[in-house]
Amino acid sequence: MTRGRALHLTEELVARVERQEAEHPGARGLPYIEEEAFGRHAQRLLAEAGEGPVWTFAYGSLIWKPAFEAAEAVPCTLHGWRRSFCIHLESWRGTPQEPGLMLALARGGSCRGMAYRLPDGARAAAMEALLRREIGYEVDLASVRWLTVRGETERGKTGPFRALVFYAAPLDGAIHVDLPLAEQARRIARAAGHVGSCAAYLRNTVQHLEELGIRDRYLWALQRLVAEEISARHGCPV
Repeated sequence: MTRGRALHLTEELVARVERQEAEHPGARGLPYIEEEAFGRHAQRLLAEAGEGPVWTFAYGSLIWKPAFEAAEAVPCTLHGWRRSFCIHLESWRGTPQEPGLMLALARGGSCRGMAYRLPDGARAAAMEALLRREIGYEVDLASVRWLTVRGETERGKTGPFRALVFYAAPLDGAIHVDLPLAEQARRIARAAGHVGSCAAYLRNTVQHLEELGIRDRYLWALQRLVAEEISARHGCPV
Protein backbone atom coordinates (compact mmCIF):
# COMPACT_ATOMS: atom_id res chain seq x y z
CA MET A 1 0.00 0.00 0.00
CA THR A 2 1.48 3.32 -1.01
CA ARG A 3 1.51 6.23 1.41
CA GLY A 4 0.27 8.76 -1.11
CA ARG A 5 -2.10 8.80 -4.03
CA ALA A 6 -2.86 5.67 -6.01
CA LEU A 7 -0.67 5.07 -9.04
CA HIS A 8 -2.10 5.72 -12.47
CA LEU A 9 -0.02 2.79 -13.74
CA THR A 10 -2.12 0.04 -12.19
CA GLU A 11 -1.44 -3.68 -12.10
CA GLU A 12 -4.27 -4.12 -14.60
CA LEU A 13 -2.64 -1.76 -17.10
CA VAL A 14 0.77 -3.40 -16.67
CA ALA A 15 -0.83 -6.80 -17.28
CA ARG A 16 -1.90 -5.56 -20.73
CA VAL A 17 1.75 -5.26 -21.83
CA GLU A 18 3.47 -7.79 -19.58
CA ARG A 19 5.10 -10.61 -21.56
CA GLN A 20 8.38 -12.43 -22.07
CA GLU A 21 10.15 -12.13 -25.39
CA ALA A 22 12.95 -14.31 -26.69
CA GLU A 23 16.36 -13.40 -25.27
CA HIS A 24 18.80 -11.55 -27.50
CA PRO A 25 22.24 -12.26 -26.00
CA GLY A 26 25.06 -10.00 -27.01
CA ALA A 27 22.71 -7.39 -28.45
CA ARG A 28 25.15 -4.60 -27.55
CA GLY A 29 28.00 -6.27 -29.44
CA LEU A 30 30.42 -5.55 -26.57
CA PRO A 31 32.79 -7.81 -24.62
CA TYR A 32 31.35 -9.37 -21.49
CA ILE A 33 33.18 -9.28 -18.17
CA GLU A 34 35.16 -12.51 -17.87
CA GLU A 35 33.92 -14.86 -15.14
CA GLU A 36 37.13 -14.72 -13.14
CA ALA A 37 37.24 -10.91 -13.37
CA PHE A 38 34.25 -10.32 -11.04
CA GLY A 39 36.26 -11.26 -7.96
CA ARG A 40 39.16 -9.06 -9.06
CA HIS A 41 36.90 -6.04 -9.63
CA ALA A 42 35.20 -6.65 -6.28
CA GLN A 43 38.56 -6.60 -4.48
CA ARG A 44 39.58 -3.42 -6.32
CA LEU A 45 36.39 -1.61 -5.29
CA LEU A 46 36.76 -2.73 -1.68
CA ALA A 47 40.33 -1.40 -1.69
CA GLU A 48 39.03 1.92 -2.99
CA ALA A 49 36.47 2.01 -0.16
CA GLY A 50 39.22 2.09 2.45
CA GLU A 51 38.67 1.54 6.16
CA GLY A 52 35.27 1.60 7.83
CA PRO A 53 31.77 0.62 6.67
CA VAL A 54 31.17 -0.08 2.98
CA TRP A 55 27.88 1.16 1.52
CA THR A 56 26.03 0.97 -1.78
CA PHE A 57 23.34 3.43 -2.90
CA ALA A 58 20.04 2.00 -4.16
CA TYR A 59 17.73 4.16 -6.26
CA GLY A 60 15.91 1.57 -8.42
CA SER A 61 15.44 -2.18 -8.24
CA LEU A 62 18.19 -2.61 -5.64
CA ILE A 63 15.74 -1.03 -3.19
CA TRP A 64 13.36 -3.97 -3.31
CA LYS A 65 15.69 -6.68 -4.58
CA PRO A 66 19.19 -6.21 -3.14
CA ALA A 67 21.91 -8.67 -4.07
CA PHE A 68 22.93 -9.36 -0.45
CA GLU A 69 21.61 -9.21 3.10
CA ALA A 70 22.42 -5.71 4.28
CA ALA A 71 23.89 -5.12 7.72
CA GLU A 72 22.13 -1.75 7.86
CA ALA A 73 19.75 0.28 5.70
CA VAL A 74 19.58 4.09 5.82
CA PRO A 75 17.37 6.46 3.80
CA CYS A 76 19.65 8.97 2.12
CA THR A 77 19.99 11.67 -0.54
CA LEU A 78 22.49 11.88 -3.39
CA HIS A 79 22.97 15.49 -4.52
CA GLY A 80 23.98 16.40 -8.05
CA TRP A 81 22.37 13.33 -9.64
CA ARG A 82 18.84 12.39 -10.66
CA ARG A 83 16.98 9.30 -11.86
CA SER A 84 16.71 8.99 -15.65
CA PHE A 85 15.50 6.26 -18.00
CA CYS A 86 18.45 6.80 -20.33
CA ILE A 87 19.88 3.36 -21.16
CA HIS A 88 18.79 1.95 -24.52
CA LEU A 89 17.74 -1.71 -24.15
CA GLU A 90 17.57 -4.32 -26.90
CA SER A 91 17.57 -7.23 -24.46
CA TRP A 92 16.52 -7.83 -20.85
CA ARG A 93 13.40 -5.58 -20.98
CA GLY A 94 13.44 -4.81 -24.68
CA THR A 95 14.19 -6.21 -28.12
CA PRO A 96 15.88 -4.82 -31.25
CA GLN A 97 12.41 -4.44 -32.77
CA GLU A 98 10.88 -2.75 -29.70
CA PRO A 99 13.73 -1.30 -27.61
CA GLY A 100 13.13 -0.41 -24.01
CA LEU A 101 14.80 1.85 -21.45
CA MET A 102 16.68 1.14 -18.22
CA LEU A 103 16.88 3.43 -15.22
CA ALA A 104 20.23 5.08 -14.44
CA LEU A 105 21.51 8.32 -12.91
CA ALA A 106 22.13 11.51 -14.88
CA ARG A 107 23.81 14.74 -13.81
CA GLY A 108 21.76 17.41 -12.06
CA GLY A 109 19.17 17.65 -9.32
CA SER A 110 19.07 15.21 -6.44
CA CYS A 111 17.95 11.67 -5.76
CA ARG A 112 16.53 10.17 -2.59
CA GLY A 113 17.02 6.44 -2.07
CA MET A 114 18.47 3.91 0.33
CA ALA A 115 22.05 3.20 1.42
CA TYR A 116 22.78 -0.45 2.26
CA ARG A 117 25.82 -1.42 4.31
CA LEU A 118 27.70 -4.49 3.20
CA PRO A 119 28.09 -7.12 5.96
CA ASP A 120 31.47 -6.72 7.68
CA GLY A 121 32.26 -10.43 7.63
CA ALA A 122 31.30 -11.03 4.01
CA ARG A 123 32.15 -7.86 2.12
CA ALA A 124 33.94 -9.58 -0.74
CA ALA A 125 31.05 -11.95 -1.40
CA ALA A 126 28.50 -9.12 -1.16
CA MET A 127 30.51 -6.87 -3.49
CA GLU A 128 30.90 -9.63 -6.06
CA ALA A 129 27.16 -10.38 -5.85
CA LEU A 130 26.46 -6.69 -6.50
CA LEU A 131 28.70 -6.64 -9.56
CA ARG A 132 27.18 -9.81 -10.98
CA ARG A 133 23.69 -8.41 -10.48
CA GLU A 134 24.29 -4.94 -11.88
CA ILE A 135 26.79 -5.18 -14.72
CA GLY A 136 27.69 -7.61 -17.46
CA TYR A 137 29.97 -5.73 -19.88
CA GLU A 138 33.46 -4.30 -19.39
CA VAL A 139 32.27 -0.89 -20.55
CA ASP A 140 29.73 -0.80 -17.69
CA LEU A 141 32.57 -0.44 -15.18
CA ALA A 142 32.90 3.20 -16.23
CA SER A 143 29.43 3.80 -14.76
CA VAL A 144 30.28 2.31 -11.35
CA ARG A 145 31.60 4.97 -9.01
CA TRP A 146 31.89 6.10 -5.41
CA LEU A 147 29.71 9.12 -4.65
CA THR A 148 28.88 11.03 -1.49
CA VAL A 149 25.43 10.67 0.06
CA ARG A 150 23.80 12.08 3.18
CA GLY A 151 21.87 9.73 5.42
CA GLU A 152 18.46 10.55 6.83
CA THR A 153 17.39 9.35 10.28
CA GLU A 154 14.42 10.19 12.48
CA ARG A 155 16.67 12.70 14.22
CA GLY A 156 17.69 14.44 11.00
CA LYS A 157 20.59 14.33 8.53
CA THR A 158 23.72 12.25 9.03
CA GLY A 159 26.88 11.88 7.03
CA PRO A 160 28.15 12.62 4.52
CA PHE A 161 29.57 9.21 3.61
CA ARG A 162 30.62 7.49 0.42
CA ALA A 163 28.52 4.81 -1.28
CA LEU A 164 29.04 2.74 -4.40
CA VAL A 165 26.62 3.70 -7.19
CA PHE A 166 25.85 1.73 -10.34
CA TYR A 167 24.97 3.25 -13.71
CA ALA A 168 26.07 6.75 -12.85
CA ALA A 169 27.16 8.54 -16.07
CA PRO A 170 29.29 8.38 -18.18
CA LEU A 171 27.54 5.64 -20.11
CA ASP A 172 28.61 3.97 -23.33
CA GLY A 173 27.62 6.30 -26.17
CA ALA A 174 26.02 3.43 -28.05
CA ILE A 175 23.40 2.93 -25.35
CA HIS A 176 23.05 6.33 -23.66
CA VAL A 177 19.97 8.20 -24.89
CA ASP A 178 18.43 11.49 -23.77
CA LEU A 179 14.80 11.28 -24.86
CA PRO A 180 11.87 13.64 -24.21
CA LEU A 181 9.52 12.45 -21.48
CA ALA A 182 6.78 11.57 -23.97
CA GLU A 183 9.15 9.32 -25.96
CA GLN A 184 10.35 7.65 -22.76
CA ALA A 185 6.73 6.89 -21.92
CA ARG A 186 6.06 5.53 -25.41
CA ARG A 187 8.98 3.13 -25.18
CA ILE A 188 8.25 1.99 -21.64
CA ALA A 189 4.59 1.38 -22.48
CA ARG A 190 5.54 -0.99 -25.32
CA ALA A 191 8.83 -2.71 -24.55
CA ALA A 192 9.39 -6.11 -22.96
CA GLY A 193 12.15 -8.69 -23.05
CA HIS A 194 13.03 -12.07 -21.61
CA VAL A 195 12.63 -10.84 -18.00
CA GLY A 196 9.39 -8.90 -18.54
CA SER A 197 8.19 -5.43 -19.38
CA CYS A 198 9.58 -1.95 -18.80
CA ALA A 199 6.16 -0.92 -17.49
CA ALA A 200 6.35 -3.52 -14.70
CA TYR A 201 9.80 -2.26 -13.71
CA LEU A 202 8.59 1.35 -13.61
CA ARG A 203 5.55 0.45 -11.51
CA ASN A 204 7.66 -1.57 -9.06
CA THR A 205 10.12 1.28 -8.68
CA VAL A 206 7.51 3.98 -8.06
CA GLN A 207 5.48 1.75 -5.74
CA HIS A 208 8.45 0.84 -3.54
CA LEU A 209 9.62 4.44 -3.40
CA GLU A 210 6.14 5.50 -2.32
CA GLU A 211 6.18 2.87 0.42
CA LEU A 212 9.38 4.47 1.71
CA GLY A 213 7.78 7.91 1.60
CA ILE A 214 9.83 8.98 -1.44
CA ARG A 215 7.99 10.89 -4.17
CA ASP A 216 10.16 11.32 -7.26
CA ARG A 217 8.35 13.90 -9.41
CA TYR A 218 10.00 12.68 -12.61
CA LEU A 219 8.96 9.05 -12.07
CA TRP A 220 5.49 10.08 -10.90
CA ALA A 221 4.91 12.05 -14.11
CA LEU A 222 6.38 9.23 -16.19
CA GLN A 223 4.14 6.54 -14.72
CA ARG A 224 1.08 8.69 -15.48
CA LEU A 225 2.14 9.11 -19.11
CA VAL A 226 2.87 5.39 -19.45
CA ALA A 227 -0.57 4.60 -18.02
CA GLU A 228 -2.20 6.94 -20.54
CA GLU A 229 -0.18 5.39 -23.39
CA ILE A 230 -1.19 1.84 -22.48
CA SER A 231 -4.80 2.90 -22.00
CA ALA A 232 -4.93 4.58 -25.42
CA ARG A 233 -3.38 1.58 -27.19
CA HIS A 234 -5.49 -1.06 -25.49
CA GLY A 235 -8.75 0.79 -24.95
CA CYS A 236 -8.86 0.50 -21.17
CA PRO A 237 -9.42 3.20 -18.53
CA VAL A 238 -6.55 4.77 -16.58
